[in-house]
Amino acid sequence: MESTEASVTFQLGWPQMHHLFALLCLVAVVKLTMLIAERRDAFRNFEAFPGPPAHWLFGHVKEFKQDGTDFEKIVKWGQKYPYAFPMWFGPFVCFINIHHPDYVKTILTSTEPKDDLSYKFIESWIGEGLLVSKGQKWFRHRRLLTPGFHYDVLKPYVKLVSDSAKTMLDKWESYANTNESFELFNHVSLMTLDSILKCAFSDNSNCQTEGGTNAYIKAVYELSDLINLRFRTFPYHNDLIFYLSPHGFRHRKACKVACSHTEEVIRKRKEALKKEKELDRIQAKRNLDFLDILLLARDEKQQGLSNEDIRAEVDTFMFEGHDTTASGISFILYALACHPEHQKICREEIIQALDGKDTMDWEDLSKIPYTTMCIKESLRLYPPVPGMSRKITKPMTFFDGRTLPKGSHVGISVYGIHRNAAVWENPNVFDPLRFLPENVSTRSPHAFVPFSAGPRNCIGQTFAMNELKVATALTLKRYQLIEDPAHKPMLIPRLVLRSVNGIHIKIQPVDPQE
Repeated sequence: MESTEASVTFQLGWPQMHHLFALLCLVAVVKLTMLIAERRDAFRNFEAFPGPPAHWLFGHVKEFKQDGTDFEKIVKWGQKYPYAFPMWFGPFVCFINIHHPDYVKTILTSTEPKDDLSYKFIESWIGEGLLVSKGQKWFRHRRLLTPGFHYDVLKPYVKLVSDSAKTMLDKWESYANTNESFELFNHVSLMTLDSILKCAFSDNSNCQTEGGTNAYIKAVYELSDLINLRFRTFPYHNDLIFYLSPHGFRHRKACKVACSHTEEVIRKRKEALKKEKELDRIQAKRNLDFLDILLLARDEKQQGLSNEDIRAEVDTFMFEGHDTTASGISFILYALACHPEHQKICREEIIQALDGKDTMDWEDLSKIPYTTMCIKESLRLYPPVPGMSRKITKPMTFFDGRTLPKGSHVGISVYGIHRNAAVWENPNVFDPLRFLPENVSTRSPHAFVPFSAGPRNCIGQTFAMNELKVATALTLKRYQLIEDPAHKPMLIPRLVLRSVNGIHIKIQPVDPQE
């Protein structure tokens, strides 16, 4: 009897399975046909933009070895194909990579949104914060968050950053006079995380002194690597394939760690606000910070941000406010270690500006112009965010008459622009005098874009520059930085600029008689 029932079930079920299989095959064929049509259109649309030969299946992905040579290849291609060239990621995804200020001006002065491919992969982590949101949502959030970056809000942060920097420099005592190099990036990441938690969230985390590997920073590293891998691996562009993969599992696990970290920060603040309901009391107790402004922000209809929006902005600012500045500071210190003649001038300027103090105040930030030029030159050579991208919503014509159609993906190579020999004389040479006012005035403002430009420029760039100045000044006042020729950074593109082998320097205490 059971055998008969099973036979009937099989006979009834098989045609249904057969039809389902046929339907799936049909969907796959339709999807493939659409992708092939898109590829054909892309070739037609980008005919005016010659570029390096691409593999029919992998595109240019196999050209990038992740071994420290990838940026050199981008610069080399830029010399061969001026202004812009196509880059293929797999058989169907193509970005026009631009690397000249005149092209950059056209795209960055527009209000075109971030592209819906690479930034979509970040969205699963940080949500629709300022970095990835678009349209009216982006405009509303930008307007509501701008008061959080007023100089009155930023002023007290200088002292807090100084305290975090001093904690890091105290830890470095163990490396002084050993003549052994050490890796910077992890130390600086902890310091910038400590700073952002203190400044933006009034949270004294003690993350620099608690010992062990910080779970949040480890998760950010993991997510940066996985998002980069997903972008370069065409099948991973499909959400289901990535979800079912081992890399997708690691991504979800790291997201959980990162998001629980920010949720805890928000939870603690909401508890504090319940106790201190009146804004005046909060201000009397401490300075208003970024999280206060997020929680208390209201538009003209007296509507605030939703819980989801608040979490997205906190995640965005937590990541962008610590990882990008960690990259910037690490490479600044490395660059100054490699150029002792410039380091010496900076140190003399800093000692004079601080006049015996071991901390920095708001007023001191404007007293170190040569150090500021060195910081900018390092940001030119080692931009913390080495690339950006947009998806254009209407046809776009550039100054030389070439046009991109609606829907095109545009990649902006910040590294390529900053190393473009047609824009910068001897682009690989460290020369802070490029940023003398008279030299800046002769260049396109879009030749130097470490914080992007136009309406979607970095909202936190003043905070970031202040932190770079404080960390650099206090480090140079206390230590002499020495290059380790055996450990030269091998640059790799991630969400922020990193080195595959770390960033190493040696240090010695500064001679008080120097």
